[in-house]
Amino acid sequence: MSGKRRLLEAVFLGVTCSAMFGSLYAIFVYAPTEKVMGIIQKIFYVHLPLAFLSFLAFFIVFIASLIYLYKRDIRWDILAHSSAEVGVIFCSLVLITGPIWARPIWNVWWTWDPRLTTTLILWFMYVAYLMIRKLLRDGSQTSNIASVFGIISFINVPITFFAIRMWRTIHPVVIDTRGIHISTPMLKTLLISLAAFCLLFFLLLRTKVRLETTRQAYQEVHSLFEKKRFQPQGRGGITYGEFRLSVCRLQCHLGGSFPLCL
Repeated sequence: MSGKRRLLEAVFLGVTCSAMFGSLYAIFVYAPTEKVMGIIQKIFYVHLPLAFLSFLAFFIVFIASLIYLYKRDIRWDILAHSSAEVGVIFCSLVLITGPIWARPIWNVWWTWDPRLTTTLILWFMYVAYLMIRKLLRDGSQTSNIASVFGIISFINVPITFFAIRMWRTIHPVVIDTRGIHISTPMLKTLLISLAAFCLLFFLLLRTKVRLETTRQAYQEVHSLFEKKRFQPQGRGGITYGEFRLSVCRLQCHLGGSFPLCL
C-alpha cells in the first residue's frame, strides 16, 4: 500500500472517529431534552440515521445486483454482498434501539405496528440473503441466485418507508410533506449524527469490500492449486504463468489497494 493511500485512509478513519465523538457531544450536551419524552428521546438521533443507512445499504444491494446480472462483473457482486452485511448490522441496531425507545413511551417493548412489522420482515429477508451466500458454494450460480433475491427483497424497503403513511400507526412521524417537526438545535444534532453515521457506514463498507475481495482472490488461488496440482499442460493442468498471475492478484489485494475501481 502506498504511503499516500495509507495517509488518506488514516485521515478518513480519524475524521470518522472525530465525527462520532462530535455527534455524541451534540446528542448529550447540545441538544435540548424533549419536554414530553425526556432524555429517552435522545435515542432518536441514533435510531433515525441507522434506519436511513440500512435503507441506503439495501438500495446499494439492489443497484449492484442489477449491474452484476447485466455485466457479470464480480466486483459488483462483492459490493452487493458487503453492503447487505453492513445493512443487516444497521437494521439490527434499528430493531434494538426502537424497543428501548418505545418501552417508556408506549409501555411495551414491541407492538405489531405496521412500521415495526415491515422492518422486522425486511431484516429477515436480508438475513436470508446472507444465508444464501453462506450455505451455497461460491460461484456464479450462487451470485445469480443471491442477486435475484437481493433485487426482490428491495421491494419491502419502500413499503417499510411508507408504512406510516399507508396505514394507521403509533410510530412517530417527524418528517412529512409539511417539513421537519423538531426544533432547530434538534435538527442540527440530527444532521451531525447523520453525517457521522454516514462516514461510519462507508468506512465499514469499504473495509468489508476489501476483505471480501481478498477472500475471493484467495479462493481462486486455493482452487487452482488444489484442483490442478501443477499437472502437465494438456492434461487439465495450468502453466506456471497462470498460477503466478493468480498469486500476484492475491498479493495485490493483500497489499491494500482498494479493489473496487468502478
